[in-house]
Amino acid sequence: MDERQLLNVTEGSTLGNVEIAPEVIEVIAGIAVSEVAGVASMRGNFATGVVERLGKKSHGKGVKVELDQDGILIDAYVVMDYGISIPDTAQKIQDNTRQALKNMTALEIKEINVHVVGVQMDSKEEAEIEEE
Repeated sequence: MDERQLLNVTEGSTLGNVEIAPEVIEVIAGIAVSEVAGVASMRGNFATGVVERLGKKSHGKGVKVELDQDGILIDAYVVMDYGISIPDTAQKIQDNTRQALKNMTALEIKEINVHVVGVQMDSKEEAEIEEE
């Protein structure tokens, strides 16, 4: 793994270094986003879809982490449940993700951007609409 891609989270420790890979941040953020009520699923790419079909769960699916000089930028791509407040749910996603990363890594996040890429109708609601 490339040394530049690791985040050093130890400050002034005499015991050694603690470094966190960006993939770990993706997994933590992905789990935090999927825990929020109103999030139906996360949007991954083709490769994560193939991997999940083969039986391996991709917890970092739908999360993109960028490291730059100003800090850590996180983009979450989500499909929301129909009927929920998208702004309120997006705020909960940002709060939950920031809190989870702060608790687990002690890292400060510059931005958490939520991209709503779809809305999922509940199958029960679809059946009721069809019956009417």
